[in-house]
Amino acid sequence: MSYRTLFVRAGLGKFRYFTVDNFYTFRKKNTSKFGSCTCQKRVTSTNSAIRSVRVGTKIRMSGGSRLDHVYRSMLMTKFFTKGWGKPENLKRLFLFKEKMTNREACYSLVPSDYPVTISKEENYSDCRIMEGHFLSPFVTHLPGIVPVESETAYFQIVLPKKWNSNHYKPICLHLAGTGDHGFWRRRQMMAKPLLKGGIASIILENPFYGLRKPKDQIRSSLHNVSDILVMGGCLILESLVLFHWCESNGLGPLGVTGMSMGGHMASLAATNWPKPIVLVPCLSWSSATPVFTQGVMSHSINWDLLCSQYFAEDVYREEITKLVRVDKDAFRAGQYFAKHFPQSMDHIHRLSREEHELSKQKEFCRASQLNPKSVTTEGHSDNSNFNQQTNESSPSNCQAVISSCNASGASNYEVYNPSSNRTLRSKLEVLAAESKLENVKESVSRWREGEALLFMHGIMDECTNLQNFSVPVDTSLIIAICARNDAYVPREGCADLTDIWPEAEVRILDAGHISAYLLHKHAFREAIIESFQRLKRKYIDTSPEKQMN
Repeated sequence: MSYRTLFVRAGLGKFRYFTVDNFYTFRKKNTSKFGSCTCQKRVTSTNSAIRSVRVGTKIRMSGGSRLDHVYRSMLMTKFFTKGWGKPENLKRLFLFKEKMTNREACYSLVPSDYPVTISKEENYSDCRIMEGHFLSPFVTHLPGIVPVESETAYFQIVLPKKWNSNHYKPICLHLAGTGDHGFWRRRQMMAKPLLKGGIASIILENPFYGLRKPKDQIRSSLHNVSDILVMGGCLILESLVLFHWCESNGLGPLGVTGMSMGGHMASLAATNWPKPIVLVPCLSWSSATPVFTQGVMSHSINWDLLCSQYFAEDVYREEITKLVRVDKDAFRAGQYFAKHFPQSMDHIHRLSREEHELSKQKEFCRASQLNPKSVTTEGHSDNSNFNQQTNESSPSNCQAVISSCNASGASNYEVYNPSSNRTLRSKLEVLAAESKLENVKESVSRWREGEALLFMHGIMDECTNLQNFSVPVDTSLIIAICARNDAYVPREGCADLTDIWPEAEVRILDAGHISAYLLHKHAFREAIIESFQRLKRKYIDTSPEKQMN
């Protein structure tokens, strides 16, 4: 969808042609909808370092920009349309995660002479553009988990016609945000304008996007939850490949940036580079968890499908139930499941052996429907258990309640009620009992949905929270730019970036996610240029013993 179409639908239809001036005119009349869009930054000087001061103890939160909600509601893109992904793939990802979160281990996965092919080079009046490709290292370390179309990484390099210095050739890697397919948008809006500041750019195509999009994927609709983890793993290792290539070709110092999802991926990539690096994450925060569980994008997820898959296998449901009993919190259960995956799988295997007993109970329910009279004789103890479970209606007894309800559905037989020592012979009384059980079913359904949501919260937090990754070598080179009224990337409940990276600077735009993206790219470019200047002053213009290796 074009930006012009977006604003026509948002209320700019009276303008024949969409321009930024038209948007400003519209915004003045609708400030309550879109909010002001001025950059507000509070800084203080601490010796030679400059860092942001948070407003109070936490950045002020709001309900989010209305434009963000309107824009998201107009998009057709849905996420995780096929569910969680294959269990065996999740297992391999969780095991490999331990290497990705440790800088030394991750850095060793990509050799400095990793093969890269330059396939095209063209000269233009204002720049030189090179294109290349290489096999994603993620494919080597986790074969079979990346779609065939995404295995080859494609990139484009935008270089100046002539460098100002032979010793200072800054270059910045740009990672794509959600829905940013191809190179054009980042090249025109970020890379070429940065050439005026003497900074070259590398534009990397995301896995599952553009040239790397699987054939059966529609637009940006990732099929599985596991795909977002695969994307992150690929981009981390592919960024290391490009960093090595730049250094071997005399380009540097290095930087990495991105918007929205690309900003978070840039943060993950920077944590695994063992040298000072410029990092400018735009419109992202310390974890991707709230994006999928709280922000407007969470409405584009088929939670019914995820819930049904989550509870489809008895062994997984029982495993999570046991973890919840221990931790009293499904969120902590999800974290525990991801963090200690091999051990938790051992529990699942033990539960598989217990499944035989559950199948016996189900066989009894089926037999009772075929032979109703047996319920009043052989089924006394089971009906007693059924009555007790109905009264308690606890989540741990959900399956027994529902199974008993289904068994009682064969309604032309006698049901024994031990609490009153009498036999219910009336169908009306049976239906009344079933009506009570329907209320139990409804509460169980709500519990199941909440359980799946919180479990996803725990797994995503374990795999994307920056607290779980190494701290970049020099956090004073980090300038993060956020939107105050961002409805896509909520910050409430997440760790503050300045707590994780103490010397990092956080700048707040008085805008929403969409309006910041459309109207404040100059702020993103200025932050990149400023961060490179900091690096130059600190490592290039100083004494030789302080220069970078």
